[in-house]
Amino acid sequence: MLRAGLSDKLYRSLNLWLQRVPGGLLHTNIAASSVFSAISGSSVATAATMGSVALPYFRGTRYAPPMVLGSLAAGGALGNLIPPGITFIVYGLMTETSVGALYTAAIGPAILVVLLFTLLIFWHGIRNPLPRPDAIPLAVKLRGLIDLLPTLALIAIVLGTIYSGLATPTESAALGVVAAIIAAALAGRLSLSMLNESAKAAARTTAFIGLILCGAYLLNYIFSALGVPRALSQAVADLPVPPWVVMALIVGFYLALGTFMEGFSMIVTTIPVIFPVVKALGYDPIWFGVVVTMLVEIALISPPDGTVLYVLQGMRGSPGPITDVFKGVLPFLLVYIVAIILLMVFPQIALWLVNRSP
Repeated sequence: MLRAGLSDKLYRSLNLWLQRVPGGLLHTNIAASSVFSAISGSSVATAATMGSVALPYFRGTRYAPPMVLGSLAAGGALGNLIPPGITFIVYGLMTETSVGALYTAAIGPAILVVLLFTLLIFWHGIRNPLPRPDAIPLAVKLRGLIDLLPTLALIAIVLGTIYSGLATPTESAALGVVAAIIAAALAGRLSLSMLNESAKAAARTTAFIGLILCGAYLLNYIFSALGVPRALSQAVADLPVPPWVVMALIVGFYLALGTFMEGFSMIVTTIPVIFPVVKALGYDPIWFGVVVTMLVEIALISPPDGTVLYVLQGMRGSPGPITDVFKGVLPFLLVYIVAIILLMVFPQIALWLVNRSP
């Protein structure tokens, strides 16, 4: 999508509608990242793509760099939460949980997080007003929606085939690749060099995830053979505290771990031990999968080790300290934590659609 120019068209089209809202281009960052996440399934890919597209729009403007970078980091952190996020596939394979059910459960929390981000940016825009750009005629806005069609078609193909049961997540991804190639050809951007670079990037990502899964299965087998999950589950079940206290401690543990450990590494090293404990406490595995994914997303944007933060820092067109990114992402981190608290208090945010599915 990036090499075919579809990402830039997506951003430009959404900006026509959002640039006069308090917060302006910051809203476009979140909206474009949300839409792109429904195709990429990766937080790092979403942040890198949207960063390369969005940052040039802010040059010469009065937007505060920390808030610009923070909103892009927060938008990138939607990449794994919005289906078809890769984290759900890893979690589903490790815990034998339905990936399709995880994707369905993620819809409500994803909408919640996007709404909270939007409210935060709106509040920031009210408190720090900037000159509003000239009004754009409705006819121009409507014509701009045409640029959204290729992206929306890709989303419909990838997610539509999963939710309808016509294809597995892997098969839908393959269909998405074919559709993206067709879209690139129609845009006049298709070439052998572009296909070669895209294939190399896909191979690197696939190898990375494959090695993680191999390590996860090996670690899971070793822990199971030693009886660690069973012993820990029994010990936790015997604790004289309510289950929600233990779950709160688990969430706190993940939040602390995310400040110095990469997201996928967190899953690989902890799920074989933590998951049996969560089941012993009586929590729904699908609900916990969404919570863990949100915690992984927080890890990706948590200073000082958040991968997404360094990706965006490396893409800045002008020099600036990494503390700009750290400072800008903190309000969004707090909002993400609020979303997790709401999900713990109201688990039906994730489970309502799952329970209604046939």
